[in-house]
Amino acid sequence: MPQLSWHDYLMVFSFFAAIAGIGLLFSSSQASESDWEITDRVLMLMTFTYWLVYCAAAGLQRFILPEWEMLLWSVKLTGVLSYLLTAACVLSLPLHRVSVRQPE
Repeated sequence: MPQLSWHDYLMVFSFFAAIAGIGLLFSSSQASESDWEITDRVLMLMTFTYWLVYCAAAGLQRFILPEWEMLLWSVKLTGVLSYLLTAACVLSLPLHRVSVRQPE
């Protein structure tokens, strides 16, 4: 069993915070939302979901044996892709809000 560092504890906390964020997004949904509010909610949901996948992939990397090279590479690739998708969603949210405020 590998020793856990402060980064590992931060990732575990972040994992559960992402679950809480997804729960909050689902609990506060309303039937009469405008299109831009729905888009904001979907971008936030995608951000939390991708971050959840990243935290899971980062945690799995510590427990996969080096002999299982294909599985390790697959989990690493999943982590990289989910990290990049998280960054894209985080950057898209303020850009979407600016585009809503400035009509064509």
